[in-house]
Amino acid sequence: MHRLRHGDRGPAVAEVRGTLARMGYLPGELPATDPESGEDAYWLTPDAVFDQTLDSAVRAFQQQRGILVDGIVGPATYRSLKEASYTLGARTMFYQLSAPLFGDDVATLQRRLQDLGFYVERVDGYFGAQTHEALSSFQREIGLAADGICGPDTLRSLELLGARVTGGNPHRISEEELVHRSGPQLTGKRIVIDPGLGGDDRGLGVWTEFGEMYESEILWDLASRLEGRMAATGMETFLSRPHNANPTDVERAETSNAFDADLMISLRCAHNDSPSANGVASFHFGNSHGSTSMIGQVLSGFIQREVVARTSLQDCRVHGRTWDLLRLTKMPTVQVDIGYVTNEYDAAVLTNPRFRDVIAEAILIAVKRLYLLGQDDQPTGTYTFAELLAEELAAADRG
Repeated sequence: MHRLRHGDRGPAVAEVRGTLARMGYLPGELPATDPESGEDAYWLTPDAVFDQTLDSAVRAFQQQRGILVDGIVGPATYRSLKEASYTLGARTMFYQLSAPLFGDDVATLQRRLQDLGFYVERVDGYFGAQTHEALSSFQREIGLAADGICGPDTLRSLELLGARVTGGNPHRISEEELVHRSGPQLTGKRIVIDPGLGGDDRGLGVWTEFGEMYESEILWDLASRLEGRMAATGMETFLSRPHNANPTDVERAETSNAFDADLMISLRCAHNDSPSANGVASFHFGNSHGSTSMIGQVLSGFIQREVVARTSLQDCRVHGRTWDLLRLTKMPTVQVDIGYVTNEYDAAVLTNPRFRDVIAEAILIAVKRLYLLGQDDQPTGTYTFAELLAEELAAADRG
């Protein structure tokens, strides 16, 4: 779709304006209904303007939904607007591979099933196989046809039954239990490493004393250094893509899910029109429905602190986001934006192989901290790869 921004006008702007007004982002600007057609009158306004008020509303919506806040309605924001416009009961929901259902109505259904004890996964607004199974179990329990289709009868039963227990977070509990059960040793842990870009998409080029180095080279090299260190500790590592391909985030998630991994770590570089933007940031799944990958949040915090402590990169903190890569992976997933290639200082750090070694070590140490669960831990930035490797080998000998 065409990207809409401040200054644009037309029917597409009218649709965005009407959607945000219905959701309360444009106070006092409730969408009227055309008396003849019954349609939203905004949609009938061919010269609707993307003014400053709408720009502010779009930014507020983006902030609330955990997507990039830029005031531009591109594909991700438009899709999120569509998802937010669905309320439970507005459509029949069911599991389909060809055209998966996403929306706030799905998230509401997941939350209801979670409160009733049938759903223990993330409330992510995606009607996948796990939501289908939970809905079918609920239907079977109350005597409906267990077809996994959320239609009027199922909705009526959900309303009548109500919630037996509320306020718990079974997905958080199940994630934490997996980490507890797996033990502190890294040997045998299965990790997916996801270097960004690839194939013909090399990203931005940075000039170094040895010539131009592209963003894709930085990320692939960092992934290789991290993979080598993880393999040395006995971990099983998988790459989300081959060197000569650049899959979409949806494809990367599907590939990673097939590995049955414990964690996924995605590596990206950041960009900004302003050359002064700089720093490292880490991201985990977290949405406006209050659902968060707890292990993803903890691991991203460890990674952020270790990288900042070991380098001079600015701390841009940890954030919950709803990006496809974070939402569609079954395992806890963290994305690390390791610096801005558009910033002179960050670019100098990222093109320095010594610093890429430091970042790879920081990420590995953060993973170890996750599994240590606070036991026999060391201060941030002080635990070395050599010490970690010695401890892993000693533990293996004792075993």
